[in-house]
Amino acid sequence: MRWMNTPPVWLFACVMLSWLQSEWFSFGLSFGGTWADLLAGLLIGAGIILALLAVHEMRRHKTTVIPHKTPTHLVQSGIFSRSRNPIYLGDVLILAGFILRFDAVLSLPLIPIFVWIMERGFILQEEDRMRRTFRADWARYEQKTRRWV
Repeated sequence: MRWMNTPPVWLFACVMLSWLQSEWFSFGLSFGGTWADLLAGLLIGAGIILALLAVHEMRRHKTTVIPHKTPTHLVQSGIFSRSRNPIYLGDVLILAGFILRFDAVLSLPLIPIFVWIMERGFILQEEDRMRRTFRADWARYEQKTRRWV
């Protein structure tokens, strides 16, 4: 049952909610035209690339990408030198892209709700595990690298 409480499941749920909103409750609202589709593609693509870069870096350091497990290494290189949570950031970009793609204007509040769920449901616990596991290294990393961007 714990697999259900993972970021991809939450991302999928939010994407599906935005699709349902666009199909059944659009109320004639629209982002408008080609620019929204172009931006949607860029956001989705950037989100996927960001997540893949992060997973690659974690695999390179032979540590877990599973949020509920304690990592064996503190990854500070690659994309992790810019963001402590590049996978979650990628998820947010993907969600924003799908909301634009579906023309789901009323689903825009899902973005801050999703960020809140990620922070409260995953990031704070992960950071607490990292703080206890890596102590001084984590403190230095936390000081020099922002949580999101």
